[in-house]
Parts: sequence; C-alpha cells; structure tokens
Amino acid sequence: MPAIPSRMGKLKMADFLTKTQRSQRMAAIKGKANEKTELRLKSLFNRYGITGWRRHYPITGRPDFVFLKLKIAIFVDGCFWHSCPKHSHIPRSNTTFWKQKFLRNRTRDRRVTVELRRSGWKVLRIWEHELARKNEALVLQRIIRLINKIE
Repeated sequence: MPAIPSRMGKLKMADFLTKTQRSQRMAAIKGKANEKTELRLKSLFNRYGITGWRRHYPITGRPDFVFLKLKIAIFVDGCFWHSCPKHSHIPRSNTTFWKQKFLRNRTRDRRVTVELRRSGWKVLRIWEHELARKNEALVLQRIIRLINKIE
C-alpha cells in the first residue's frame, strides 16, 4: 500500500477499507478510555463502604455501575465523548464528523435513559469532571440520596 504525503510533511497511509467497513470495524472496538474515571467512582464506593453494586451489568445501555436490588443504573459520562457543557470541544479537523458523532452519542444517551426509566430503573449520570477530588462529596451525596429514597 503506497504512503501518501500529507501537507504537514508526515506520511499517511491510504485506507484500504470502504467507509462502511471502517465504521463496522471501529464499532467493534470496545472502549476502555473511561476506565480511570470508573475506577475513581469504584474507589469512592469502597472508601465509604457503599456495597451492592456491580460493574457493566448487561442491561440496556450497559451502565458503568448498577445496584440490582434497587434498580439503580449509574453512568459515568466522559466529558469529551458525551459533550459535557463545561468541557466538550469539537476537534478542528473533520468537524462535520465530530458534530454528528457527538449528536449520535447524546441521542443514544437520552434513548437509553428513557428506556431504563420505562423499565423501572432509576438512572444517574455523572460527568467525568464531577469525580475530581473537590467534587466527590457532591457525587457521593447524589448517590446516597438516590439509594435512601428507594430503600
């Protein structure tokens, strides 16, 4: 496969897949970018003795954490991928693609939340930036308030 020089002087490889094939291949990749953020919430649960949760339980939307008995689903949404109003930005290159991607992500998030709520689940979405040390007490309060409301 020939290398194609770009305007920046670096070499780029020509893509040998069609747009559909590339999309299918990319969709098959399971993301781990949110792992550190999820581990922060897991650490918070452990530090404060919050039990009864499971990670990545296979229900609609595949929440990051669920409390099965209480039917609580918690999603930790990354600021970049889920278009956080405070921290999201659209990359300068390929802006049309990124705008559409973020719109699809937000639409999927809303659809998943609605589906879970219709099934009797309480849904809590936490932004990645909310898990910073200075905000963890607020996150903890929201979770405990929801748990206490149900119990």
